Amino acid sequence: MVKTKANENIPWYFASGFPLFWGLLFFAVVIPFFYRLPTALTMEDANKNVFIAERAYKDLYTLSNIGNKLLGSMENEIEAVNFILKELKKIKEDLLEDYFDMEIDLSQASGAFSYYTRLNVYQGVQNIAVKLTPKTSTSESYLLVNSHFDSKPATPSAGDAGFMVVTMLEVLRVIATTKQTFDHPIVFLFNGAEEVGLLASHGFITQHKWAPYCKAVVNLDAAGSGGREVLFQSGPNHPWLVNYYKKYIKHPFATTVAEEIFQSGIIPSDTDFRQFTTYGKIPGLDLAQCINGFVYHTKYDTIDVIPRESLQNTGDNILSLVRGLSNATELYDTKAHQTGHAVYFDFLGIYFVNYSEAIGKFFNISAAGAAFILIYVSLWRMADVSHVSICHVARWFILVLVIQIISFVLGLALPLVVAHVFDNLGLSLTYYSTPLLVIGLYVCPSLIGLSLPITVYCSLQRNDKISNAYHVQLALHGHAVILALLAIGLTIFGLRSSYIFVIPLIFYILSLVLNLMTTLHDRGYAWTGLLKASQIIPFVYSSYIFYILIVVLTPMGGRSGSSSNWDLYIAAMAAAGTVLSFGFLMPLINSLRRPSFVVLSLLVITALSMYLASSTQIGFPYKQKTNGQRVSYLQVRNMFYEYDGTLSKDESGYLFNFQDRLREKVLLGSKVDLNGLVGIESNCDTHMMCGMPVPGVSRLNSKWLPRSEPIMPPSLTTLDMVNKIILNSTTVRFEFKLKGPSQMNLVIQPYEDVTLSNWSFTINSKPTPSTITYVIYFKYGIDNSPLNFFLELSKPNGDFNVPLFQLGVSAHYIKDDGDAQSVKFASSFPSYSILDQWPALYQRFIF
Repeated sequence: MVKTKANENIPWYFASGFPLFWGLLFFAVVIPFFYRLPTALTMEDANKNVFIAERAYKDLYTLSNIGNKLLGSMENEIEAVNFILKELKKIKEDLLEDYFDMEIDLSQASGAFSYYTRLNVYQGVQNIAVKLTPKTSTSESYLLVNSHFDSKPATPSAGDAGFMVVTMLEVLRVIATTKQTFDHPIVFLFNGAEEVGLLASHGFITQHKWAPYCKAVVNLDAAGSGGREVLFQSGPNHPWLVNYYKKYIKHPFATTVAEEIFQSGIIPSDTDFRQFTTYGKIPGLDLAQCINGFVYHTKYDTIDVIPRESLQNTGDNILSLVRGLSNATELYDTKAHQTGHAVYFDFLGIYFVNYSEAIGKFFNISAAGAAFILIYVSLWRMADVSHVSICHVARWFILVLVIQIISFVLGLALPLVVAHVFDNLGLSLTYYSTPLLVIGLYVCPSLIGLSLPITVYCSLQRNDKISNAYHVQLALHGHAVILALLAIGLTIFGLRSSYIFVIPLIFYILSLVLNLMTTLHDRGYAWTGLLKASQIIPFVYSSYIFYILIVVLTPMGGRSGSSSNWDLYIAAMAAAGTVLSFGFLMPLINSLRRPSFVVLSLLVITALSMYLASSTQIGFPYKQKTNGQRVSYLQVRNMFYEYDGTLSKDESGYLFNFQDRLREKVLLGSKVDLNGLVGIESNCDTHMMCGMPVPGVSRLNSKWLPRSEPIMPPSLTTLDMVNKIILNSTTVRFEFKLKGPSQMNLVIQPYEDVTLSNWSFTINSKPTPSTITYVIYFKYGIDNSPLNFFLELSKPNGDFNVPLFQLGVSAHYIKDDGDAQSVKFASSFPSYSILDQWPALYQRFIF
């Protein structure tokens, strides 16, 4: 029988050094590798036929200096288009004409498509498409590379997506001037309407002459600025694309976890990738900038926050990837290569791992099975060495397994409890500008949950037949069983991200095998050396992947709306990362003489962090420029016209749609006068779509601040009923002409006994017969001609001389600051506020 005396334990003063070592490993390895970028190349390297960051940076400087490129504006429709065409002309002048043909096509598109609960209708949006074809190519399969040059309101959009536009220009420039041919023509699409509903990409893929030949797409976008671009969507069902990513990407940054989180719908963003896969039925790779999301869609998305090294990183990757895919034999028949999904991830940007979903299932189940077998062997070995029956050891193992399940649950739950309590106290987003608080608020409580139950157990248990060292091993076996069961369950459920549970499990199995093959397994705590060494790679990877998620998700808490407690997402990511990183490590504190010292230290750090977050300026979420508060509101004029044409209601005010959980709370003590701010629930109960100029506006998120002085729209928006034609005894047609700004919305609500049976918005598609409200977003680019449309309504009794339907028209004057009182109101906001506001006119008619 092997017994471990107390004095064989590691001295207690090493206790604080144990978690400190792993913390230092995180800051010394994970953080530097996460932010690592290659050296930016200059014009001196141009003769090497490689991506030149200096040249791309100069292009970005010019493009971003155009300013805000809103759909329909001169900056977007004229200046940005002219800049891109000018650069393309330069490239064509330098083209190796003996090797390539280059065709530039500027086109306009108009169309319509359903998007969630609304219909997007667009007119005159612009696309610049460039086709580069090798002289020797006979292929009719094209590779499509896409990004957009338009902007959200009030941002110069250097990162989103000017960064990707200039990357495409430089990639095209290098390929077109290098004597390196390829098999398939490449189409570079610079689209001018992504930010307003993915319009231009829909127009291209459904209408352009080259679209039918595009067989795969590389889509480039951004949800941040100035770091590495992440691959966050692939396929779907085309794992060969990930194989090409692995082969050709020089600086890999990708994970299936990001793909499955994005496709779950919790991310408040979308990309053109949706249009290409949905309407073009073509597979592809979706890549985006994701670092520093605090500047995303704000006035701070400038070239100043983008290092040249970031352009070099993305340029190296995209140039190599495009060259690889342009020679892909799979492009000849992509349908033949639809063979399921892929599992993929990078390790610190150094190495990329990918395999098919089928292999992943086999791998996960095999690892779990191996864990069960080896744990049984270990239990048998413990029984043999301790001279007790296997049943005796098994009974203690079951008890310890229950303890570990409690630890696992507490490790996940305690950070969520902290997030929930802070939210109830009105202290959400305390970590928003101080990310280190995540460690104290969420990581440390998770570590307490992981360590406290097993520490209490080890201090109280009095089993002299099985050594303390064996009890600690039983705890680790229990954690392995939990991971194995999760891996099996999530694999059966179809979650490809289940690989994150298998990685630490595999390395634990390896250390267990080595310990079982030697006498280390039975020599007190001698086995802990191999275990610690084996967990270095899993710790680094698990902390790396969840650090990525926290870095990407944290800024989204400032724009995810007030209805969701984003702190829960951050706490969940921190908890999951902690449990996976430290699950096989925290039980080892019981090899120390005073493991309670570690738990006490974690409690102190947690308490201190809570104090700093709740009672000091450290916990204030916002900082000017770097971590601003997004404030979104409209300067609204609501005008309600009755059936006889009389104006029954005319009101003005500011309609707030708060972007984060704190709503107006932090503004109440500022110079902003919010007296009279009320919810709009009562409006929603009595008026179509709440009687406001944003259809479907959330009743919980939005509040109304009345204003006594009428808001005067910058220009008139007119809706004229051109004609009313009775088609038959039960159907009547109304013909309208709408003239206004580049972004308008229509809301149609038939009365109870009336059905909207037809309209002019979609070809060969009628609205579903219903009494529900129909929402139409209308936007135009360079073509600002009036919208002519008709509505056909059916009524069983044929009485068309009574009210049949309500029609609401919202007009958004986005690039206008508003009248003097609106400008004064906007100037009263704190310096850390990032305003997103403009005048809007809502007119409600009854026909």
